[in-house]
Amino acid sequence: MMTFMWVCLIIVILCIFGLLYRVFKGPSTPDRLIALDAIGVMLISAIALISILFETEFFIEVILLIAIMSFIGTVSFSKFIEKGEIIEHDRNS
Repeated sequence: MMTFMWVCLIIVILCIFGLLYRVFKGPSTPDRLIALDAIGVMLISAIALISILFETEFFIEVILLIAIMSFIGTVSFSKFIEKGEIIEHDRNS
């Protein structure tokens, strides 16, 4: 079972490197954004596998933190791509 977990961890790490290639060489900005979001998911998977391998629950907080940061980053980048600004200022006041 431990060998299977190590193989899964290596596959996830290889996927992260493939996604990093897509972030730097992506044909368009939305493709790069999706790759960044997928890197966040892969990081969560890798940390979960490491937590299982080391038989500890310490990394659960790290997983939650990365998930929250990944979600906020994806939403802000999407809003920036769509509207050109992240924080809208009220122009009437």
